Amino acid sequence: MLDVIKLVSCYRMGQQKGDSEELEEWLPNSNEGKPKGRRQRGTDETGEKKKVTKRVAKPKEPKPKAERKPRVARVPKVKKEKTNTKQQTEDAVLPKPELQQYVAVKEEASHNACALIFTVVYSFSSLFTNLHLYKEPDDSFTFDEPAQKKQKTTNSAQGRPIKLKSGNSCVEDLQMNWDPIQVLAEKSGVEQWVCANIVQLFQEENTIPFMVRYRKELINHMDADAVRDVQLTLEELRSVAKKSRSVSQTLKKEGVLTSELEMALKNCTTADEIDHVYAPYKKGSKLSKARRAKELGLEPVALALLQEPQKLDLQSSIQPNTKGLSTLDEVATDTDHLSKFTLFSCYPRTGGGGTDGALPCLALCRLSLQVTLLFQTLAINRGENLKILTVKVNIPDRVKNDFCRWCINVRWRPQGFARPELMTILKNAVEDSYKRFILPFLSRGYRSKLTASAEKESIAMFVRNLRQRLLMCPVRGRVIMGVDPGFHHGCKIAILSPTSQILHTDVVYLHGPAKHKEAEKLRHLMFKHSCPTIVIGNGKACRETEAFFTDLIKQRFFKPLDVSYCITDEAGASIYSVSPEAVKEMPDMDPNLRSAVSIGRRVQDPLAELIKIDPKHIGIGTYQHDVSQSLLRAALDGVVQECVSFVGVDINICSETLMRHIAGLNAGRARSIMEWKEKNGPFLNREQLKLVKGLGPKSFQQCAGFIRINPETVRRYTSKSRHFYSYMFMQQAVCLKGGKGGPQISLWLETAEKKKGKGSGSISNQFNPLDQTCIHPESYSIALRFLSQIGGSLDQMGSAGLRQGIESSLKSRGLDVLAKSLDTTPETLQLIVDGLTQPPGFDIRQDFEQADFKREIVSMNDLHDGMVVTGRVTNTALFGAFVDIGVGRSGLIPKRFITPDKLPVDQRQRSLALGPGERVEVRVINVDHQRNRITLDLIRVLR
Repeated sequence: MLDVIKLVSCYRMGQQKGDSEELEEWLPNSNEGKPKGRRQRGTDETGEKKKVTKRVAKPKEPKPKAERKPRVARVPKVKKEKTNTKQQTEDAVLPKPELQQYVAVKEEASHNACALIFTVVYSFSSLFTNLHLYKEPDDSFTFDEPAQKKQKTTNSAQGRPIKLKSGNSCVEDLQMNWDPIQVLAEKSGVEQWVCANIVQLFQEENTIPFMVRYRKELINHMDADAVRDVQLTLEELRSVAKKSRSVSQTLKKEGVLTSELEMALKNCTTADEIDHVYAPYKKGSKLSKARRAKELGLEPVALALLQEPQKLDLQSSIQPNTKGLSTLDEVATDTDHLSKFTLFSCYPRTGGGGTDGALPCLALCRLSLQVTLLFQTLAINRGENLKILTVKVNIPDRVKNDFCRWCINVRWRPQGFARPELMTILKNAVEDSYKRFILPFLSRGYRSKLTASAEKESIAMFVRNLRQRLLMCPVRGRVIMGVDPGFHHGCKIAILSPTSQILHTDVVYLHGPAKHKEAEKLRHLMFKHSCPTIVIGNGKACRETEAFFTDLIKQRFFKPLDVSYCITDEAGASIYSVSPEAVKEMPDMDPNLRSAVSIGRRVQDPLAELIKIDPKHIGIGTYQHDVSQSLLRAALDGVVQECVSFVGVDINICSETLMRHIAGLNAGRARSIMEWKEKNGPFLNREQLKLVKGLGPKSFQQCAGFIRINPETVRRYTSKSRHFYSYMFMQQAVCLKGGKGGPQISLWLETAEKKKGKGSGSISNQFNPLDQTCIHPESYSIALRFLSQIGGSLDQMGSAGLRQGIESSLKSRGLDVLAKSLDTTPETLQLIVDGLTQPPGFDIRQDFEQADFKREIVSMNDLHDGMVVTGRVTNTALFGAFVDIGVGRSGLIPKRFITPDKLPVDQRQRSLALGPGERVEVRVINVDHQRNRITLDLIRVLR
């Protein structure tokens, strides 16, 4: 249960005006269609300042108890504001119960007819929504918020902001009264010049990976996550502008749109603010009764309730033959409904993002609130949705008392003497508004803020986990046996070549009476294919299968092969095995065997295999079904594109599924590239991508830098083609003898040979060594000039000699000077330096963690308190990190044990600071055999 322990509301009395000023302030504009500027406070209709007298203390004299001074909230050091002497003597207070004279108006009418409900609710809503929830510190360690994304401009080239040359049309597109760039900077915490550049880059259809790698100087070296946050904020602002225009059109069709109302809608910066402004005019809302009362001519009566109560006579408005005016009860009810509508309609700017002097400010002291942790919020929401829990927000009664006192004595105090029966109506209206509107509004506001924060952090956890899972170092150069363990249906095995080609698939029964015979079969297969590595899925029968292989390894059963094994997460393998992608890739294979293939490939190349599976099925993060699915999908898709692009893709051997995740490409363009390769053979350089149908200049710009042309791959591809052509010629001869199929095969070969040698105009068919680097084709000329300056050549790329020459040049002249001499930016030159010095086939994942291989097993019974072991993080959640220490059950490091002093410096600013794949050294705190739980303490992260 969410229990709000403390909430103190402090109110400041605003400067009050005379009777005529206050009346005009709240009267609706009688000249519709003629916008009238708001008069400044303290001026009359002619614009001249009115005389303001200082507050004078009244002489002491005995006063009746009912005339005590109104209570003013205690706000530290609040400057006393000047007020009219006449108003001071007419301060109205709540009369005592014994002085109240209750008129013959039903209690139900008083509760249902709250004159000020919507004015109070929506005036307070914009103020209460600014309440900052503060959580009591607990014993558990919590990391500080991630470092602010706002960065100093001195980090940019030459120490000053770099802006795009083209103009920014974002302001004109949104058509709002606020500056989109300024609001975007305030909401995202990024400097305005950076926001302006990011908006312009998105309008030019640039992708985030392209911006982060090739436009660093324009985005001030922000990372992909920070740019993605700015993008989401920008989309929110655009949706607000779209909603504002839609509401304006709706109100215009209904004939209720005024210039003030349109201005208020254009001032809104959030969807909630638009809802606040639009609520009184929604069809079917509570204010429909107020519109009916206005049509009955009760507007003067409603205004008199607050402005001139001494002249108010409800009896004079009774019309026996008119529905709604036939009795005193009906007149009172309709008058109250119209009053609340009139007051709120005259103050529509509440949703415009602030208050003015006409409405006293509500200062909310920032005190501690007892709230749940983020992951507990999602758990509570799930329990409530499943009808298991009932959730309630408890707000102290003193909030209601202070609120009602302020409304009656300060904000909506009658300008003249109000009879006790009228004050009773006003009091009941305020109390009913708090009960039915303010209290539920506060409860919804607190819970929505907690949920939004929890969803944001949960999605961020998904993003971090997925990125680290995708960027695990691949295991290259090994023949691998993938094992999908099982009992009754056997263990499915798949032997894969170093290039992930399927060499053999089978089913073996390792846990039956014939397990010795199955062991001989395994040894034969492993000898035949020289397979020294086994990858076991962590599903059902994993521990039994691991024990089986461990016993064979201890007996040196596979000698002379030095066999080792590892356990990998098989989450999503079963779903992938029946997916259209798997059927297309392995059409004639049993789905169970496809799972074994997927398990093996996850170790050989995690990125290439895991992108085939929906990220939500990979087993990362927590509460994935309790967060916004659209935000989660967008975030995960962005991370996949980022990882694929930054690693780089060999265009001649990658799958169509992997290709579609490259920045600038999609499913259609990836299919066109595959069709081009089938017709024309391998790509010889990046420029040939321009020949692909549907791949325009912008798509080429975005994807070219992330595509690699490996000469070794081209040679293997060409060699395969020659063997294929020879095979086809032999088949042609056989068919000619049999009289079947010869002419068709001959025609196909002739066409293929013609297409293979076909060029296209100015696009060369020659290999370019720069095509296997991260250097973008737009910078090739700069790279060649740089090589010329230092006396290097393309055939030296990646060599120690060229690396030494570049380092010497940079040390003697400096990066900035060299960049200026080449007419480029330091960021671009640094990227060129990296591309020229990295060895051929460089993979950024080679410095990341790799799968752990072992030859023996440790059981849970071998653990004891205080024991120090090593393991690998398998998953992280908002409450801690799960670590595989090789006992068949992952242990949990509670987040209170993940302290900054135990982490590398580069990880101390990340929430939780651990991710899947990282090797850690831990100490066993507790082993609970009954509940099968292991509690660990983090010692350090192994590098």
